[in-house]
Amino acid sequence: MANPNVQQLAKGLSRLAGLSVALGVGVSAAQSCLFVVDPGHRAVMFNRFKGIETDVKGEGFHFRIPWVQRPIKFEIRTRPRVINSVTGTKDLQMVNLTLRVLSHPDPEQLPTIYSRLGLDWDERVLPSIANEVLKAIVAQYNAEQLLTQREMVSRAIRETLTERARQFNILLDDVSMTHLTFGKEFASAIEMKQVAQQDAERSKYIVMVAEQEKNAAVTRAEGEAEAARLISTALAEAGDGLIQLRRIEAAKDIAATLSSSRQVTYLPDGGNFLLNTN
Repeated sequence: MANPNVQQLAKGLSRLAGLSVALGVGVSAAQSCLFVVDPGHRAVMFNRFKGIETDVKGEGFHFRIPWVQRPIKFEIRTRPRVINSVTGTKDLQMVNLTLRVLSHPDPEQLPTIYSRLGLDWDERVLPSIANEVLKAIVAQYNAEQLLTQREMVSRAIRETLTERARQFNILLDDVSMTHLTFGKEFASAIEMKQVAQQDAERSKYIVMVAEQEKNAAVTRAEGEAEAARLISTALAEAGDGLIQLRRIEAAKDIAATLSSSRQVTYLPDGGNFLLNTN
C-alpha cells in the first residue's frame, strides 16, 4: 500500500506543475500581446487583414493582437547625413560640393512613409533630391559668385531642398554647405588673378606715393621761392642794416666756437677777421 503522504506530495507537485505551465502560457501570451516603443521612436501597425493602420503609436507600452498585428518601429530623432556632389557652374567650371543634412521623418506621416519608402526612407530620397537641387542651384551662378556669394547660395540650397524633402514627408532641421572646391585649372587661375590684383594695388600705392612726393617738392619749392622773395624785399627796404645784423650774429657764433676750441689760444684783433664777409 502506497504511503498517503507520498500520494499527497505527488498530487501537490502535479498541481504546482500545472500552475507553472498555466503561468508560463499566460506570461507568453501577455508578452505576445504587448510591445514597447522606446524613447525617440514611433511605431505603426501592420494588420494582416487591413494593411498599414493610420494610427501612430507613441513611446511606452501598447497592446497588439498576436499574429494579426505587427509593430513597425521608426526612429524619429534627427540624424545627420553627408552628401557629396560634382556639378557644373554657369561658366562651365566643375565644382565639388559637400552638404551636411540633418533630417527626421514627419511623425504624423509615418504610415505614408512606410507605404511609399519603407524604413530606409533617407537612403532612398535624400541623395537623389540633394543632387538634383545642387545641380539646379549651382548652374545659376558663376564660379566666382560661388565664392563671393556663398551665404546666398547656401540659403537658396537650404530653402529649395527643404521644400523638396517636404514632398516626401521628410523634415530638414538644417542644411549646411561644408566644403566647396574647384578643379586645379580654376584654382590656378584664381591664384594668378589674386597675384595680379595684388600687383595692381602695389603699383597704385607706388603711384600715390610718387604723387605725394611731387606735391611735397612743389610745395617746398614754392616755400623757398616765397622765402627768397621776402628776404629780397627786406633787404631792399632795410638797406645795409640787415646785412650788418647778420654779420654780427655770424661773428658771435664764430667767436663762441673758436673760444671753446683747444687749438685756438687767442682771437685775432680787429673786426676784419670776423665781420669782413665781403
